[in-house]
Amino acid sequence: MTLAATFLGGAKSRLLPPSLPFRFFVAAAVFHIALWIVLLVAGEEAVSFRGGLGPALAAVHLLTLGVLTTTAIGAAVQLLPVATRRALAAVWPIRLVFWLTVPGLIVLIAGMYAYDPVVLIVGAVATTAGLLLFAGLLADNLRRGGSLQVVAAYGWAAFVALIALVVLGLALSIDFETGFLGDHAAVALAHMILGGFGFMGMLALGFSHVLVPMFALSSAPAKRPAYAAFAAAVVAIVLGTMGALLGSTPILAVAGLIGLGAVIAHLWLMRIALSTGMRKRLGLSFVLVRCAWACLLLTPLIGLAALYDWAGPNGATLFGLVLLGGWLMTFLFGILQRIIPFLASMHVTQPKGAPPLLSELAAEGPLTVHAVCHGVGVVGVAAAIILDNGMIVRGAAGIGLIGALAFAVFTGDVVRRLIARRT
Repeated sequence: MTLAATFLGGAKSRLLPPSLPFRFFVAAAVFHIALWIVLLVAGEEAVSFRGGLGPALAAVHLLTLGVLTTTAIGAAVQLLPVATRRALAAVWPIRLVFWLTVPGLIVLIAGMYAYDPVVLIVGAVATTAGLLLFAGLLADNLRRGGSLQVVAAYGWAAFVALIALVVLGLALSIDFETGFLGDHAAVALAHMILGGFGFMGMLALGFSHVLVPMFALSSAPAKRPAYAAFAAAVVAIVLGTMGALLGSTPILAVAGLIGLGAVIAHLWLMRIALSTGMRKRLGLSFVLVRCAWACLLLTPLIGLAALYDWAGPNGATLFGLVLLGGWLMTFLFGILQRIIPFLASMHVTQPKGAPPLLSELAAEGPLTVHAVCHGVGVVGVAAAIILDNGMIVRGAAGIGLIGALAFAVFTGDVVRRLIARRT
């Protein structure tokens, strides 16, 4: 039996009202547009960004909080109950998570953009409250779930990383006003490691063990190598966080090498899942996924190069782009191309009782435009960082903006068709 059959068995009984996950997806699409607009405005500052308030920091958090985190929440609150076969205890906390997190991060990002630490702290408090509530929902569902142990292990690791992430994030926000942190840059690096590799990274790797085999119609990856890859990833994140806080280059280097091993093991498992799957043609979405995997492999290599000043004067900025934009954002959009119409189809039935085809709920044209523009945008920003040229960032951001608008059209079209079919 393929993992798809196991994963989908009785799934409809654990579906949330479609308005809950889709409100997060729509918010992510809007923040995606705002991300490229800010980069279009603040191109020169972005190429050598090292921290500090301003448009570049706002752009980073439009990506991490606005695009990645909102999408992760929307996907997790729906997919995790299906994966663990345990419905959420209640749905009202998800609505509260949205109304704390999304307005909170808007205020937080506005404070960053306007160089206003007081506004930033207000937004950070609201966002922290929303993320902690989401962490509680995540932990409760993982505690009650008994199946798919590997996915649950990644989920618990993401939960721990999220708690540490929001604590450090709140501390960094307050430090802009009070200056109480001894080394703001060191805490900021630990914050990025916990966010990129810890929370978002572990969720992406964990759900890959379900979603990739499900789409490829293959069996789940073997447990022993899956646990070995998981253990290596956890050790790398822990050492990376410690190395950042201690300012230790050797510890960070060891973390990078162990992380590289974890990446290779994960990609080997994913290659087996794809090669043994019954479905070979996976379409445009898996072109993006494979590009994201290439960036995942590059991330620890660029990190090690930047650590020893082998990646040029903007090596640290390039590392952040490949981690957040190259791997996580590209992987997210590749998966979302399938998840959004897939979830919509589960909420709609034809007159004969069968779910509609995914092609009936999503237009392919906007996805093609988005994929091309996304790739050109990310590669263009990388080239601008390497060449230290702000004008290239502006050009790449303009192309990326076209892609973001196309993806927003795709998302809105699915929502429109879903509402029409349900009414």
